[in-house]
Amino acid sequence: MDKRDTSIVYGILGIYAIMISWYYNHSIILALISYLLWPVYLIYEMLIGHLAHGLWREIPLSYFK
Repeated sequence: MDKRDTSIVYGILGIYAIMISWYYNHSIILALISYLLWPVYLIYEMLIGHLAHGLWREIPLSYFK
């Protein structure tokens, strides 16, 4: 993977972290913090179970319904 591909993946995962944060918190400040620290935030959400039972897929789809 070259640098450009890596930055695209990082950007997509950052936007995914914002979607999850906004779904649960509705706070722009927490959404920005989750974008800056998205690796830690996504691991945290997986560990506490917010992304279990198909919610990892349902949350992003809820924005496009």
